[in-house]
Amino acid sequence: MRATMQDAQLTIPTIFRHGARVHGGSKVLTFDGTDCAESTFAEVADRVERLAAALRRLGVGEGDVVGTFMWNNQEHLEAYFAVPGLGAVLHTLNLRLFPEQLAHVVNQAGDKVVLVNSTVLALLARVAPELRSVDHYVVVDDGPVDPAARDRLGGEVADYEDLLAAEASGVAWPDLDERAAAAMCYTSGTTGDPKGVVYSHRSTWLHAFAYNNAAPCLPLSDRERALVVVPMFHVNAWGWPFAAWMHGADLVMPSRFLQGEPLARLLASSRATVSAGVPTIWNEVLTYLRDHPGVDLSALKGLVSGGSALPPKLVEGYDELGILVLQGWGMTETSPVCAVSFPPRGAPLDDPGWRLKTGRIVPGVEVRIMTEAGTEAPWDGETTGEIEVRGPWITGGYHLDPAPDKFHDGWLRTGDIGSVDRFGFLQISDRLKDVIKSGGEWISSVELENQIMSHPDVLEATVVGVPDDKWGERPLAVVVRREPSDLDASGLRDFLAERVAKWWIPERWAFVDSVPKTSVGKFDKKAVRRQQAEGALEVQQT
Repeated sequence: MRATMQDAQLTIPTIFRHGARVHGGSKVLTFDGTDCAESTFAEVADRVERLAAALRRLGVGEGDVVGTFMWNNQEHLEAYFAVPGLGAVLHTLNLRLFPEQLAHVVNQAGDKVVLVNSTVLALLARVAPELRSVDHYVVVDDGPVDPAARDRLGGEVADYEDLLAAEASGVAWPDLDERAAAAMCYTSGTTGDPKGVVYSHRSTWLHAFAYNNAAPCLPLSDRERALVVVPMFHVNAWGWPFAAWMHGADLVMPSRFLQGEPLARLLASSRATVSAGVPTIWNEVLTYLRDHPGVDLSALKGLVSGGSALPPKLVEGYDELGILVLQGWGMTETSPVCAVSFPPRGAPLDDPGWRLKTGRIVPGVEVRIMTEAGTEAPWDGETTGEIEVRGPWITGGYHLDPAPDKFHDGWLRTGDIGSVDRFGFLQISDRLKDVIKSGGEWISSVELENQIMSHPDVLEATVVGVPDDKWGERPLAVVVRREPSDLDASGLRDFLAERVAKWWIPERWAFVDSVPKTSVGKFDKKAVRRQQAEGALEVQQT
């Protein structure tokens, strides 16, 4: 027997049309550091169609790649729909890549047109002579521009608003295959050259639709106002722009104002109800809120934190303010959401024990734990191994890079070590490359970091393994103290004595002004290891 259902294609234009028609009154707000410019979804939709027509006039067709070198703003959102709507591929370029990495990803992807904010034009101009495929640059005015940088771009340079003004409203959208490429994003390249992940229309649609199942207490519905802190160049801002447009949530775009003070002010002034970002961002915001207790966040229901383990102290700090924080887990390769730490039935919503877990597997994602012996571990919450995943929004390869070591019988090898319990909650204990093997036993760098950061005088901390003549490898703790504090290694060793096994406690400590960060705000352990190897860290040995 055959099903009688219609074979409707799951494409980004169907998300676009739904949001424009059903949620036309929802708003997009873009922050300029002081105030927010506002547009309705209906007004944005008109501009999306004009942008699509303008790109078509520039020669963009199905299968062509359009890069964006932009902050989180309305114009970037317009490109999110106009580019894939034409059947082209949206390539969000990471503003924080090293120049050689930026040139590499543009050339490998074959970007034909690049949209660029004027405030980062100089960064792009540095590598423009090396970009072989780019025919046109389109400059989006968001602040001061260096005329010399514009001249260094080469190729054809146009102004975004001029292009839109030249087009009549309305565009003939092509019929698209849901399995066609819609967008691409490169990994952050912390262990080699960045790798390209290409998302399909279908994977993007399903990922957006799944959001309201992932965290029912923080849905992106038309009752919500979502502050999009995650960069739109990083895994499509965790999919929030597509999900919010689909479900009608207002979108608040912070542009380039991503420090603790402006974000705290924006949360208050915009009356945002939900937001998402990495722990380092939420730590900065929390520090500002503690120093400025009058900030009104009464509209804020909760935050999602991801990218690295959520420190317990951060959860406690926001709990004191009455703000719920959930942890999410995923990767560039997984679109990214695979798990969210929404407490299960019978547990209080604010139970920190559940919220500090990596997260509960969301519908649509399958997970297995593979032990060192090559067997699948039981879901007992104790047996650990490498986490492998598969599903309709999980990549099965990389752009022009087979990377067979990253896949196992059709499953993506995540490189994360952890366990899963009978409720489907993941607990990551470490990255495969970051776990410390000391005297034949494993030390979790993530657990050590969390314990160190639970000290009230510690602002940030990361732990890496370093060579040791006796034990093979031992932990080095790199710590940022809160000011003013005279906390030293001895004090931290005493603090850890009651919290971890004695043999886990580091003998090597370095106190620094800041921990190196990756392009997406995670602690950059590769950079820390390099600093240690080069003698750039002042290491105390106890």
